[in-house]
Amino acid sequence: MYDHALRTAALLRRRRPADKELQVAGLVRPVGRLLWPGEAATRADRAADAVRVLLGERVAGLVHCRPRHGLRGEEEDLLALRTADEEACGTCFDAGVLEDWRTVLEMPATRDSRLGAVE
Repeated sequence: MYDHALRTAALLRRRRPADKELQVAGLVRPVGRLLWPGEAATRADRAADAVRVLLGERVAGLVHCRPRHGLRGEEEDLLALRTADEEACGTCFDAGVLEDWRTVLEMPATRDSRLGAVE
């Protein structure tokens, strides 16, 4: 699961390098399986709640896998997340280690990232 999350985030980084929140969502999405392994029915809700305070509303929405109303492009973001997640299952490559993602994780946590910003 750990390697899968790293590969998902790495694939998103390649495809959408400026969208740090999407990359973080790919990285932390499996947190629900780790925190509540036997509760598949409520896992997405609880995982989104678990990351919302630290990583923000957008990351929580992506982890929850439901688009928020009135936000254009969110369906496209969810599709990109699902596609990377599925591709990460069938590919094996060195996606690094969690420490490599520290700066990216800190961006939404400290609110330094700007939605839609291009690097």
